Amino acid sequence: MSATATETSPTAAGGITPQLSTDYLNRHSEALMLLEMVPLDREIVGDLKAWRALGYVEHFAISPLRCAGEAMAAYRALDRREAEGFEQLCAAMDRLVYTATALLDEMPTEEDPALIVDVASLSLRRLIARATAFINANGRGQAAYIDAGAVQADIDTLMAS
Repeated sequence: MSATATETSPTAAGGITPQLSTDYLNRHSEALMLLEMVPLDREIVGDLKAWRALGYVEHFAISPLRCAGEAMAAYRALDRREAEGFEQLCAAMDRLVYTATALLDEMPTEEDPALIVDVASLSLRRLIARATAFINANGRGQAAYIDAGAVQADIDTLMAS
């Protein structure tokens, strides 16, 4: 049985707007950390292959965190436009991780993975920063809106290397 926002947070119980949680971004930060370790140990690609994307609500639905109910309530309270922007941002992060992983997995062992890792890491850091800004602003502002063309250009750069 999952707790509701009012059961998990004194702020929600006190009538204050529930807050989004950056705990969700730990999934992407983990992928970034693994990605950046690949040049040191190519076997880490196996760990990246095991990484799975999970949506914000799904993450908190299985989370043991006390704030999970509040985090889901805050997400459900977002305007559709903000939620869609955030979902697109998260999908871009997921595609980037999966694309970099596939490229690294297919790369011959004698080749240096540094270029793929550098491009993917830089792009993923930028996307995580935008997602963090969105969450810290509790879904307000332009942080979730991404330039799909710029993200695709980063992915294309990875594919071309």
